[in-house]
Order: sequence, then C-alpha cells, then structure tokens
Amino acid sequence: MASSNIVFGIRPVVEAIESGKQIEKIFIRRGAEGQLMADLRDLCFRHRLRVQEVPVEKLNRLVRGSHQGVVAQIAEIEYVEVQDILERVPEDETPLIVLFDGITDVRNFGGIARSAECAGAHGIITSLKSSAPVNAEAMKSSAGALTRIPVARVGSVRNTLKALQTEGFQVVAATEHSRKLMYDADLRKPTVIVMGSEEKGISKEVLKLCDEQLAIPMIGTIESLNVAAAAAIMLFEVVRQRIGD
Repeated sequence: MASSNIVFGIRPVVEAIESGKQIEKIFIRRGAEGQLMADLRDLCFRHRLRVQEVPVEKLNRLVRGSHQGVVAQIAEIEYVEVQDILERVPEDETPLIVLFDGITDVRNFGGIARSAECAGAHGIITSLKSSAPVNAEAMKSSAGALTRIPVARVGSVRNTLKALQTEGFQVVAATEHSRKLMYDADLRKPTVIVMGSEEKGISKEVLKLCDEQLAIPMIGTIESLNVAAAAAIMLFEVVRQRIGD
C-alpha cells in the first residue's frame, strides 16, 4: 500500500504539481515514452523538480496499482525561500544558518536539524539536486525539529552563499583538513555553517567561497566524525560563544 505522501499515475502527478503541492522527487520509468510523458517531463523541468529515471521494479515496490510509469513523493514539510529565513530572524538575535553541501543520508539530515533547532539556528539550506529527501525517516530522526525549523532548497549552493555574504554573513566550513580550530574563530557574527557530504565532505568549489575553514580538535585515531555529530559540536560552539558574549 502506498504511503500518504505518494502520488502515482501521470494525471494525478500532473495535478499535484499544478495545484502547488511541494514535490520532493519524481520517479519515472526508465525509457518511458509518449506525449503525456513528454509533457510531464517538460512540466517537471519548468517547476525545477527533481526527476529520477528508475527501473519499473522500483516503481512496483513503491506502489501497488497502475502507476503508469510515474510516482511522485510529496514533501513532508513546506519548504521556504532563503529570504523567508532571513526575514524570520528576530531583531535581537544574531542570524545562524546551517547549509548542507551534499548530505544524502536522511538520518543525518534529521539529526542535524534536531541539533540546529536545539542550538537556536534560524534555518537550514539544502541543495535542490544533491540532498537527502525530507521523508518520514528524516522527520523521525529530527524528533520534530523539521516541523519547527524552516528549510529552504536552492538550485545553486555557491550563488546562495555569495548572496548571503553580501547580506553580511560569514561562511564557515566545517572540515577536518583545516589547521585552524573552531575555538579560534569569532562565531558571534551572522554565520552560515557549511556541512559537507558523508563521503566527500565539502566540495572544492564551495570550500573556496568560505571565509573560514575550521576543524574540530581530535585526539583519537579515527580521522573524522559523523557529519551529524560534527554539526552538533560546531553549533554548540556558536552557542557557547554567544551565551558568553
């Protein structure tokens, strides 16, 4: 049985898109052809939706019924624009945003959201293309945080960071490759903390844009932390500095 956030069939999916429902991802049967399918692909392109071509077996696992070669996942949350995040920051608070550069594990997504909400972060920004979906598992991992902290999806992480820098934000990369420790940076300013993917870390293109590259001090022999654990440590260093201000 399909879950409540699944829509399938060409016409129902088109109606979901046209009605303004926020779509997490659309799965289309690999090799699917025909005018209706072509129209659907064009509609997805115009709405900048994530489309993944998959074998029919995957679609059959997702739903039982006549899916006509297309299944859509409806977002569990209502995404916002980056400007909405900025406008919601109270005047007496210093903005703090977490940006995901390629985090694909839903449990890490939810875990970081939980830490971000607990640390008083004002929003999360993630990539439209290379990011974990906010599904039921991510919601569970966040312990409700994803219903409280606003999340924005952007087409270009780099352009978003540049825009935030013009707004007065410093962009801080969390990376184990830096010699500068997080304790040696001033995190009391408006700050964007960038967390990289589980496997590759922060991309070189994004890293070049960062104003600071900061490491968490490590004593043991394992070289790096899980990204959700690293994000929590970075976030609460911000809290420590700002509470002591």
